[in-house]
This record gives sequence, C-alpha cells and structure tokens, in this order.
Amino acid sequence: MKTGLRNRVAIVAASSKGIGRAAALGLAAEGANLALCARGADSLHETAEEARRLYGVDVYTEAFDVSQDNRVRQFADAVHNRFGRIDVCVTNAGGPPAKTFAETTMEEWDRAYQLNLRSTVSFAHAVLPHMQQRRWGRLIAITSVAVKQPVLELVLSNSIRTGVLGLVRSLATQFGPYNITINNVGPGYTATERVKELAVANAQATGRSAAEYETEVAKDIPLRRLARPEEVADAVVWLASERAAYITGQTILVDGGVYRGL
Repeated sequence: MKTGLRNRVAIVAASSKGIGRAAALGLAAEGANLALCARGADSLHETAEEARRLYGVDVYTEAFDVSQDNRVRQFADAVHNRFGRIDVCVTNAGGPPAKTFAETTMEEWDRAYQLNLRSTVSFAHAVLPHMQQRRWGRLIAITSVAVKQPVLELVLSNSIRTGVLGLVRSLATQFGPYNITINNVGPGYTATERVKELAVANAQATGRSAAEYETEVAKDIPLRRLARPEEVADAVVWLASERAAYITGQTILVDGGVYRGL
C-alpha cells in the first residue's frame, strides 16, 4: 500500500520509547524524515539512530519537556528551518499518575493539564501555520481509550485527555479547507511502561501482584491480550498517509475491543 509519506517531515513527541517510539519508526519505515523530542536524551538518541540505520532517513532530535510552551515553539521553528516543511505532527505525552480522585492534588491537576492538553494546543499553534502554507498536513494526537470509556484509577487522564477530543473536532472543522486532517488515536492497554505503572499501582491497592493484574486486564479484552506498541503505531501511520485523506475529526481506538459503546 502506498502511503505517500516518503520525504515528508514528521514531528513525533515523546518518541524515546513506547508508542511514540513505535510511531516514529513506523513513519520512518515509510520514508518520512523525522523530528523527535522527548525528555530523555539518551533513549531519544537511540530511537534516532535506529531510524537512521534501518531506514536511511534524516532525523533531528531535541530533548525537552513538551509541557513547556516556549520549547515546543522553538522546536517547531528549528524543524521548519532545517527541513523547510512540517507535514505531520504526532502529539504525545506520558500519562498522569494513576490515582483515585481523593488521592489527587491540585498541583497534579495542573500538571496533567499542562502535559496532556496544553502540550497538544502548543504543538497545534506551532505547526498548523506551516501546514496551512503548503495546504497539506496531518495532526494526530495520541491519548487513551479512557477518553471514551473512563478507567477507574485514571481520573486525571479520564478528565484532561477528553479535552483533546474537543480540540481535535474543533480544529478539524477549521483547518479542513486547507487539506489538513486532524485526528486522535486512543490506545487501550498496551505493553508499555505505562501499563507497568498501572499494574504496580493496582498491586499496591489490592495486594495482588502486578502480573496478576495484567492477567486480569487481558481477560477483559475481547482479543485476550495487550496491544504491542507497533499495532498502535500502524494506526498513526495510516492516519498520516494519503490513504486516510478523507478522515478527519475522528478518534480511532486501538483497544482490542475494550470499549463497549456503539
């Protein structure tokens, strides 16, 4: 299947590991040049080197926290100066801590907003004008199945990430005339560090082991297993491609059937 991504330039946030890393490598496999950011410089460098080695693409990296608005803007400007274009932007950030409402603090609510909603707004502000100039673009947010079906111990994520859906739908309407599609990918339980964190939190709360938690989670998934990061990345690559040119304002769940709604 031709994706039309060869020689495009794709920004991928939080791309040093997990789903972000898999998305970066998936885009590189289709010939896209990459601009990668994450907080961890060493693991970010490893992702970049793997993309170069396996696929021969050009990769630019910067290590910073995406909750810092000025750093997002500076990064996008540097990417445009280097490549002369920004075609795809995949927004992504680590999820807030797993807690019940009573356990949360106002500082954690502020941090979750900065990290999981405002960072998406920051990237949109930074990249959409460049896409408008070329009259082509893809903005893809990575959130969670929790935006459709709340997860009990993820009250911060349930609340804050849902705002990204409203943003995606609003931007899709406003920027559609410029041939820019804007969508959201909602992963379910995926074999990443985040799921390990949830397993540990649940184990502490219930007295069960983390392994028992993961086994119990898999039983509630119709496909009876956790997703691989690469399976979520496939949805991101598809939405970035020419093959998904008429899809915008949507949330694509990659959850193995966990979401039970219609």
